[in-house]
Amino acid sequence: MLEDKSPQRTPLSQFGEFGLIAHLTQNIEVGQSSTHKGIGDDAAVLRFENTQTVVTTDLLVEGVHFDLSYMPLKHLGYKAVVVNLSDVCAMNATPTQITVSIAVSNRFPLEALEELYEGIRLAAKTYNVDIIGGDTTSSQKGLILSITALGVAQEHELVYRSGAQENDLIVVTGDLGAAYLGLQVLEREKQVFQVNPNNQPDLDNYTYLIERQLKPEARTDIKGLLAQLEVQPTSMIDISDGLSSELIHLCKNSGTGCNLFEDKLPLDPQFISTCEEFNVDSTTLAINGGEDYELLFTINLADFDKIKGNPNLTVIGHMTAAQEGMHLVTRAQTKIAMKARGWNALYEA
Repeated sequence: MLEDKSPQRTPLSQFGEFGLIAHLTQNIEVGQSSTHKGIGDDAAVLRFENTQTVVTTDLLVEGVHFDLSYMPLKHLGYKAVVVNLSDVCAMNATPTQITVSIAVSNRFPLEALEELYEGIRLAAKTYNVDIIGGDTTSSQKGLILSITALGVAQEHELVYRSGAQENDLIVVTGDLGAAYLGLQVLEREKQVFQVNPNNQPDLDNYTYLIERQLKPEARTDIKGLLAQLEVQPTSMIDISDGLSSELIHLCKNSGTGCNLFEDKLPLDPQFISTCEEFNVDSTTLAINGGEDYELLFTINLADFDKIKGNPNLTVIGHMTAAQEGMHLVTRAQTKIAMKARGWNALYEA
């Protein structure tokens, strides 16, 4: 994706750090009332009244979290923002601002960073968040991208990982596993291309899976939906490392066990058919894949009728007493001890 289709390749050394920042941020506008001072000073100034502020940050490293052979830079910029906004949503908060820091090697021309920032700006506009600062520096290891996101919520709205109780229902938004399977499709096509560069990939049958991998969306809609339904989650987390890993986090933080039902997992038809093509087990991928950026949360059993039948939400299990353990209940009603087999950022580079 770094092959330049135009003759223009402007070296970053022509700008210097402050000139580069000024160039990349010249079209950034402020839209949040809480942004008192954005880019252009030693620090941003935010003003919040009677609200709680949440802060999260995430690091994306070339060769670990993304592969530029099939990840367009514009998509990377967009996804980097979404990854962080998803964490804000997992607190049942509303995203408001982000900062963007980039470490880049000299193999990237200015035009590449402009493409990256185009994706960042598009995500900021889509989700109505302000870009209020950041940093740029050089790198010897390719591209490193770090984004910090801020959000706001009333104290009573905030949801933590630690509030689930025995008999609470386990609920998930959207569908599961498609992002990971999209990655497998892209990796397969990369291997084919390396063997025969004249072989162009045919991805028409995998559009949804690839979109879920390259351009995920943050579930900023869920906070408003739950408020409309008058449902307050008891615990919540976003699905970045895989459903099994995230559910185990909720159980350990809340001091509970759980039963997750295989036949309740929401799976997209394209995901199911591609699992059959790859001869892989759909349940295994759905609970271990990761990068879905859907929300996993628990609610009081009494709230079931409020969410029943909602197309955005699926009840996939319930919390149990801690001593009962954490289990996947198969279609054959067999209980299998659940293990965290999702992404491990320290060991899967």
